[in-house]
Amino acid sequence: MTEKCNIAVIASHAEGRILPETMDLAAFAKRLQNGRPGTVEVLVLGEDIEQIAEEIAIQAGLDVRAVFCSGLAAYSFDAYLALILKTLAGKGFSYICAPQNSQGQEYAPALAALLKAGCISGVNGLFFEGGTVFFQKDVFGGKLKANMDSCAETTVLTVQPGIFRPEGGSPVSPGRVTREEYESVSGKIHPSGIQKAPADAAGIVEAKVIVAAGRGIGNVENMPLVHRLAEIFPKSAVAGTRIVCDRGWLPYSRQVGVTGATVAPALYIACGISGASQHVAGMRGAKFVVSINKDPQAAMFNESDVCVVEDIETFIPLLLEIFRHQQNVNAVPSAPGNEKSGG
Repeated sequence: MTEKCNIAVIASHAEGRILPETMDLAAFAKRLQNGRPGTVEVLVLGEDIEQIAEEIAIQAGLDVRAVFCSGLAAYSFDAYLALILKTLAGKGFSYICAPQNSQGQEYAPALAALLKAGCISGVNGLFFEGGTVFFQKDVFGGKLKANMDSCAETTVLTVQPGIFRPEGGSPVSPGRVTREEYESVSGKIHPSGIQKAPADAAGIVEAKVIVAAGRGIGNVENMPLVHRLAEIFPKSAVAGTRIVCDRGWLPYSRQVGVTGATVAPALYIACGISGASQHVAGMRGAKFVVSINKDPQAAMFNESDVCVVEDIETFIPLLLEIFRHQQNVNAVPSAPGNEKSGG
């Protein structure tokens, strides 16, 4: 590995706005730079990207390379891969940082293969020891954490969003924006636009309480239990992991995680959720977390304030029964003389 560490960050943006994972990546790159001195440069790819490039340079205080490409109005796997290769060729970057979202997970492995580089995906930790940088990630469904050191000259990293937050404090000096321009990139895939999912009346992003279902609930017949639990809380919503939405038990607008929504409710109740990092990244902002899982080794318990080791088919009905009992106990009695007559 070279002594000087040059770092490239691939920005995520959509419909003229910077996605939050871009600023998380910038914060990660700065932490990496603290232990491995060198340069950090952010790449912004697309067609109308002038304002986005300027905003990133101001907010992150990093140099930005705006890579203009005619016709690239939205993300395209072929175009991103070709443009990143052209832009980074011969510049000696030690690390190329991409977001662990649906886009980054698509192009990052291919980029690493074409560059003959190392590739570490799902990074959610970073530390230095004896002059070596170690990247941490979850393995075995989040039950263990692995510390990885890359021995490759160039390493492609995908970084979990929501882990490395930009530091507050005094304003940073804006970075410098440079411009490169390429003709349209032809490929086998041609994006036809973005189709938004219909708005969800449940409003999981705005909900104060979220009851979320995972694979561990067993089958779709147990979903009514999850809904009944949510109904006892005001301003609540039902959400789920990706596998639950893939199976059609909930619409994708209810998915929480890297490829779904990011939520921060006052209370998050995880029902049968293993705790994979992709899901945890979407709910880490929750103020209080209760997990119900019959597996005592579930990784979700590491993210929880209260851990219940039990099958949801046993626990939720008992909880609902206790709630109904408490409601009856606390009910306001009728005023004297207002009782209904029996005859």
